[in-house]
Amino acid sequence: MEASENTIKLYYNTEVEKLQMPEYGRNVLQMVEQLKAIPDKEKRTQQAQAVVKVMESLNPQVHQQDNWNQKLWDHLFIIAGYDLDVDAPYPVPTPEVVNSRPDPIPLNTKPIRARHYGRNIESILHLIAGEPDGEVKTSMIRSLAIYMRQQYLIWNKDTVSDETIFQDIERLSGGRVHVPEGIELSKISADASFARPGMNLNFGSGNGNGKNGKFNRGFRGKKGKK
Repeated sequence: MEASENTIKLYYNTEVEKLQMPEYGRNVLQMVEQLKAIPDKEKRTQQAQAVVKVMESLNPQVHQQDNWNQKLWDHLFIIAGYDLDVDAPYPVPTPEVVNSRPDPIPLNTKPIRARHYGRNIESILHLIAGEPDGEVKTSMIRSLAIYMRQQYLIWNKDTVSDETIFQDIERLSGGRVHVPEGIELSKISADASFARPGMNLNFGSGNGNGKNGKFNRGFRGKKGKK
C-alpha cells in the first residue's frame, strides 16, 4: 500500500545528529544552524546574542559558575561546531582547549610509616623540626603528642604510655624532634570515648553516646554493678 502524501514521517534521536550540548536541546541546535545561514555578519551577531539569551533561560544553573556569560558564548560555538563567524564579546574557544584534559594530580605513593597516626603526622613533625627551641616548640610538641595519643587509642588498644608516644615522635621525625624532659600530657578523662570513624552508634540519644553519654567507650564500657 502506497503511503499518502499527508503521511507524517517520524524521526527518532538515534536517526539524527548527536547533540554536542544536550542540555540546550535540539531546538537551539536548529537556531544555531539558521544563525549560520544569515549572510550579513552584523545581523548574524545580533541574532547570536538572542540565541545566547535563549540558552541562558534553558540553562539557568550556569549562573552558579564563574564567568557564566562567557560560558554561554563558549557553548554557542561548541554547538556550532566552532564554525560561526560573529563578533563575540569573548575570545573564541578552540576544540583543543575545550577538549583538553586537566593535568593529573600526582599521587603520594610514599608508604605511611605509622598508619594509625596518618600521613600528615610526618609533615607536622617536619614543620616542628624547623622551629627554634623554646616554649612555642614545646607547646607544639605537647599538642601533637596529645593528638597522636588519641589516634593511637582509636586504632590500637585502651591504654598507651606517654613514653610510647614520645618515642614515636622521635622515631617518625628521624631523630630531628626531641621531646623535652619533664613534658607532661593532660590526663585522659574516665568518660573519654575512642571509637573508630563510622563506628559511633546512636541509641535514642541526640549526642550519639547513649542516654547517659557514657555508652560508647570503644564498645567496652565499665561494668556496672548488678
